[in-house]
Amino acid sequence: MINLMLKKIKKLFFPVCLSALIILPGCLAPGAESSAPAAFVFRDDLGHEVRVSGSARVVAASTSYAQTWMLAGGKLTGATQDVFEELKDLPKGVADVGSLHSPSLEKIVALRPQLVLLSADISGHVKLYESLKSAGVPVAYFSVENFEAYLNMLKILTKITGRQDLYERNGLEIRSRIQKVIGRAKGKPSPKVLLLRSNSSHVTARNSSTMAGSMLKDMGCVNIADREKGLLENLSMEVILKEDPDFIFVVYMGDSAEKSQASLQKQLLSNPAWAGLTAVKNKRYIVLPKELFHLKPNNRWAESYELLWKLLYGS
Repeated sequence: MINLMLKKIKKLFFPVCLSALIILPGCLAPGAESSAPAAFVFRDDLGHEVRVSGSARVVAASTSYAQTWMLAGGKLTGATQDVFEELKDLPKGVADVGSLHSPSLEKIVALRPQLVLLSADISGHVKLYESLKSAGVPVAYFSVENFEAYLNMLKILTKITGRQDLYERNGLEIRSRIQKVIGRAKGKPSPKVLLLRSNSSHVTARNSSTMAGSMLKDMGCVNIADREKGLLENLSMEVILKEDPDFIFVVYMGDSAEKSQASLQKQLLSNPAWAGLTAVKNKRYIVLPKELFHLKPNNRWAESYELLWKLLYGS
């Protein structure tokens, strides 16, 4: 009789326990996930609240942001065409989502990304916000024009990936190197500089609010476009002659250095007065490397500062 009762209890108890294992988190097998991971929430550079619940499927709409994401330990699902052109070590399988300035909304959404990295400074990116939000796609906007902005972006991305070690290696260690270079520049004479940006169609002066301009300012330089604001609108040889900078730095844009050089030749170098400038006579007219002063240098930012030190102070 007792054995019969035990058999009946087992028949009743086993299904109930099985149900409890399925329903109650406390009954899950060791190592099994009881719920989705908690979302990481932050504010982007346009003030949007961004909620990220995973990092397996990420789209980056610029070379700089794609590289920063990978420096944070992330893997790319999609990227804009410039990324394929500039990053030679891009892993296979990354999808093309269109051009840098006009990414394809349809291609991005089709990838079902858990996060899209866009630039706050590109109008074609900003206009995608409402459509991506309506599609339920998390999107974060960043504006990176100096090292501290890069460091902030890297910190956020490494929190998403959980790679604090990469924040230290690709961020804090780089900042330490930069601070040493800037420290060495303190107390040095303040060179007067003209910073130019050239592409296939025109040449413009750049002030200290730009990436290369902010680095020159950190190194103690006086940028003539900061006080001669008219240079930003009209590149006047008369003003350049009056200011007579100690250094003239040029950064090329676009995919053709030859075309950028031709623009410079047409607009400035062909002027007979150009050869009389102090910077030109002293061979201090210098073309800066595009990868360090136009594209965001990211984990090579300290190299940019170290090169400026050598050019400005000769050691």
